[in-house]
Amino acid sequence: MPDTNDQDSTIAFGPFRLLAKSRLLEKDGAPLHLGGRALDILIFLAERAGEVVDKRELIKRVWSGVTVDEGSLRFHITTLRKALGDAGEGARYVVNVPGRGYCFTAPLLHPAPSESRTSPPVASPHALPSPLARMIGRDEAVEKISAELALHRFVTIVGPGGIGKTSVALAVAHGELTAFDGQVSFVDFGALTDARLVPGTIAATLGLTVNSDDPMPGLLAFLRSRRTLLVFDSCEHILDELAPVAERLVQEAPELHILATSRESFRSEGERVHRLFPLDCPPERDGLGIADILAYPASQLFVERIAESLSEFELSEEDAPLVAEICRRLDGIALAIELAAGRVNAYGIAGTASLLDSRFSLLWRGRRSAIPRHQTLSAALAWSYDLLPAAESATLRGLSVFVGPFTLEAALAVASCQGIGESEAVEAISNLLSKSLIATSPAERRLRYRLLDTTRTFVAGKLVESGEAARVARAHAEYFRDFLHDIALKSTGMQSAGGFLPYADHLPNVRAALTWSFSDGGDRTIGVDLAASAAQFFLELTLLTECYRWTQQALVSLDKGVIDSRQEMTLQAALGVSVMFTQGNTEAVRSAFTRSLQLARELEDLHWQLWLLRGLHIYLTRVGDFHGALGTGEQGEGVARKLNDPAATLNVEWMLGVAHHLIGNQDKAVQFCESAMVHNPGSQRLNIGHLGYDDRIVALVALARGLWLTGRPDRAVEAARYTVREAELLEQPLTLGISLIWTIYVFLWVGDWASAESLIERLIDHSARHFLGPYHAVGIGQKGELLLRRGDVAGGIEHLRRSQATLYATRHRIMTTVFATALAEGLVAQNQPDEALRTIDDAIAQIPEHGESFDMPEMLRVKGDILAGSGNAAGAENYFRRSLDLSRRQCALGWELRGTISLGRIWRHAGKAGDARDLLAPLLARYQEGLQTRDLVAARELLGALN
Repeated sequence: MPDTNDQDSTIAFGPFRLLAKSRLLEKDGAPLHLGGRALDILIFLAERAGEVVDKRELIKRVWSGVTVDEGSLRFHITTLRKALGDAGEGARYVVNVPGRGYCFTAPLLHPAPSESRTSPPVASPHALPSPLARMIGRDEAVEKISAELALHRFVTIVGPGGIGKTSVALAVAHGELTAFDGQVSFVDFGALTDARLVPGTIAATLGLTVNSDDPMPGLLAFLRSRRTLLVFDSCEHILDELAPVAERLVQEAPELHILATSRESFRSEGERVHRLFPLDCPPERDGLGIADILAYPASQLFVERIAESLSEFELSEEDAPLVAEICRRLDGIALAIELAAGRVNAYGIAGTASLLDSRFSLLWRGRRSAIPRHQTLSAALAWSYDLLPAAESATLRGLSVFVGPFTLEAALAVASCQGIGESEAVEAISNLLSKSLIATSPAERRLRYRLLDTTRTFVAGKLVESGEAARVARAHAEYFRDFLHDIALKSTGMQSAGGFLPYADHLPNVRAALTWSFSDGGDRTIGVDLAASAAQFFLELTLLTECYRWTQQALVSLDKGVIDSRQEMTLQAALGVSVMFTQGNTEAVRSAFTRSLQLARELEDLHWQLWLLRGLHIYLTRVGDFHGALGTGEQGEGVARKLNDPAATLNVEWMLGVAHHLIGNQDKAVQFCESAMVHNPGSQRLNIGHLGYDDRIVALVALARGLWLTGRPDRAVEAARYTVREAELLEQPLTLGISLIWTIYVFLWVGDWASAESLIERLIDHSARHFLGPYHAVGIGQKGELLLRRGDVAGGIEHLRRSQATLYATRHRIMTTVFATALAEGLVAQNQPDEALRTIDDAIAQIPEHGESFDMPEMLRVKGDILAGSGNAAGAENYFRRSLDLSRRQCALGWELRGTISLGRIWRHAGKAGDARDLLAPLLARYQEGLQTRDLVAARELLGALN
């Protein structure tokens, strides 16, 4: 056991010395910070080194009088192991004995009180401040800066306030003590207000007596012959005076090395700049667990600082995502994270996260021992802000209006409203960037800038105080109104899609501009203009709910007396699209498209007329008016002829092909849509982005289905898989949803249940993630149909009924007859022929008199099957014959084969096997492919039985 006399006994192990009474732990002679509970555990275990200490006994000793669980003990043991070294080394000192407790296993040394120990080199007269007990996420930076310092002699660590520049510099300096034989001095310029005292401050730090007005000669004489490292801290406010001094010192003292910290570089000869970046934060991604989140330094720092003040703290699965959010919101700035962690004791993690939106968070106080400018975020930012010249501070205030990334052009537009000229603003932005008050944001096309959230919050307050907020917000909104208007003009007409996609990173600023415009203090005239310009932007990004919100607000705000026809045309069109895909096929959709088309005709804008005819075509197909959709396509032919553009003609052909497929003219559908398989990326075609999905994909869908219906199953499967792949490349949620919905049927028809299941589950997930309500209902219905095919009749019926309820409510009638047909088959399988008959009759009745649809032959066949199962052979044969007649008129060989199989079965039971064989054999011979698909296998089996 260690000595227990009044003198503080020392327990030494590895590079550590533990003084129990003084509650001091040192590593290599330097104090090592350890939380109170972890230190108590270490002292108790070290006093009983070599013994296994029961967990309950350890908890009782460390948490005397307090009830805690083993989780708290495990947390502090982990903290202790980290402090003692990496996982492997720390585990050597404190070992877990499963089922029993913990044991301190390191060999101990107990030096006598008078015994001297090995010490690091003696430091210079003004010793370095102590480093952090444990610095998180900066090991690589320390190592790299140390290497740069050896090569370049003058290194400046640059970064925004609170990022940890001083902590990193001190870690480097302590690591260099041996290399410089202890001659490392720390010069803190933070409190220096008279820049003329720079040389004297350096001399005083080195212990030199200054006897003249110019300390430089004596300073140089002292440094020339000594290998010395000077650490210059917090230099940004005296750079004009300090830079020439530092440059001269490095040039004339060949053994001198300088390591500086500053919010901007010295711009001196020989200087090497190391920009210190924020701590890595967890990404904004679902499914991250505690271990994933704590793998990032920012989260580690946050949790460790909480544990220092809350000894019982243990991160929960519920709070872990909030920790990730807090660290991201604070941009990985170490000071900001530490200050936020200090609030957890008072507000909890959720409360702290919610308070980040408040300017009060800038006033949170940190450690009392911190220098004044680091005691609050506001003080840290004010230090930088107060050093700025007028033009730079005004520019920075204006930039606070931006949300997220912004371009130089946008920044200049805002600066101009503050009376700052372009050249002056460019220079100001460059200087703010070098002073770490602006950050760059990665972008594929061009450089983007951004303010860190904490900086933006601070200078936004200054913007309000200056009385400039309204003027700057107006300039911001006007810039994005004009910016989006220019893109919309360039995107009109015949060209490939994607006019707005490269500018998606402007979305937060567009939202902010709209919010201000329609606010009480905003300008609704700008708001209407901006909403009209932004409508296509939202549609192309498939932000349909937002598109609806802003277009509706703009239409309500329009002054009917001085209405702008083009603006209203744009807004009505966008309203129609957004309502159709989010709320269903209401009359409001038809009304919006009709009004917009009327305005386009009055304006004689052929491109918009064709665009709107496409929108109306989509609406009519969705409500089941297939003949109306064909008529819309025929109107499009006239517009395309006037445009005299091959791309317009191609798009109209696809509209016609889709309508013919839905009506049931399958030969025409394939003829019109075959061109969609030939995709030339360089070809010009009608801008498709603004409707949210691609005409070519819809044509491919009709082609794939038409190929199966016309008797080419293998080609149908090939086209279906190709369609989904092409839709994926476009990255348009609506387009992918449409490709999945309609190609699923190809796999259901051929009997490929596995492929159908994969696509159905993908559709359900995809539509839920993108809030595509009707698409989700279709996916549920298709899952029900698949369950029926696999024999789960009850499950299939339940899914189909759920789907039908939603589709009827949203007037998504294009699928209701298809699902009703499947439901009728399921009811027959459940021995409910009467309800099955009512269901199929209701479905048939949905088709207008003398009208046709792609699935009418199948509905007639299923009704025949129901009648046959009820013993009504004559009625069944009548419906089978009607199905076959319609299938032949539609050139739908797939439906004809199914009808022939059903008719052949009842003829076989009626003793007319020869007639059935004569009907089936020639039809089967027409198939040259897909011989292993479901219907063809069934047809061959029946033919074999007939023979």
